Amino acid sequence: MKQFDMLTFGEAMGMFMANTKGNLSKVKEFTKELAGAETNVSIGMARLGFNVAWLSKVGIDPIGTYIIEELQKEKVNISLIKRDSEKLTGFQLKEKVEAGDPFVQYYRSFSAANQMSCEDFPELAQITARHYHMTGIPLALSNPVRELAEHILKKAKTEGKTISFDPNLRPSLWKNEKEMISVIQSFACRADWLFPGISEGALLTGFQEPKDIAAYYLDKGVGLVVIKLGKEGAYVATQQENGIVPGIKVERVADTVGAGDGFAVGVISGLFDGLSYFEAVQRANAIGALAVMSAGDKEGLPTRTELEQFMKRGAVV
Repeated sequence: MKQFDMLTFGEAMGMFMANTKGNLSKVKEFTKELAGAETNVSIGMARLGFNVAWLSKVGIDPIGTYIIEELQKEKVNISLIKRDSEKLTGFQLKEKVEAGDPFVQYYRSFSAANQMSCEDFPELAQITARHYHMTGIPLALSNPVRELAEHILKKAKTEGKTISFDPNLRPSLWKNEKEMISVIQSFACRADWLFPGISEGALLTGFQEPKDIAAYYLDKGVGLVVIKLGKEGAYVATQQENGIVPGIKVERVADTVGAGDGFAVGVISGLFDGLSYFEAVQRANAIGALAVMSAGDKEGLPTRTELEQFMKRGAVV
């Protein structure tokens, strides 16, 4: 049985970032990068020294090769990546902005990862992890991917391992809002550690206040609920304690994409390191702050040294 510190899965894409501002139809030059919520978390954990495996499928094409090579550089275990000879790897075009949320155009419905299934990964039976991280994005891709997610969740439960879940709502990937909420909730309520944003939690539960959103999930059996509140920080709740962990002041918000993934890295790594829930979320706020100050999805994810230096000088809002 091969064991990792963490296993996660999903779809990685090539990301072509516009080198100049303006409508993507007018941009002529782009910079190629790697995109994917779960790969961001994998890379973030690997940079902190953890043994992480990422499971997926990519095409036998230049973008697929690029993704594998980038993950290898980051020391993410790639033994669970399959190559598809018939389907290509998805990609996206990302707008350049001065600050805030950039527009992103996705090209993924044809992708190799879109139809990956349990049958593609028989070796999962011989692999385990200390922790399994999941997001809501793969659940929207197709029924086979959703069945794979269910299989991995049940495997983690059977093994008695912890599961974290980030809803990462992408309404455009779903047939309708009702289906999205139903499927996401079926996974969220079985997680040990749950990381919704405040707007996601409100949509999923119907409650507006962080304490009510958290209470909803705690009543369902979730052990730790951390609700992301943007620059205000995060609300932390367990059955025994709750409270706000203030955010970290940032110099400039360059790009918010990937901040939630960095936040997940902070909580998971902090709990791995034996920090208290509040200390782990303080780390999560710090990594989220580093992420939003960087233009790329993963460029702001720190090494341990970079994280320690930032947290020493980081001003709390």
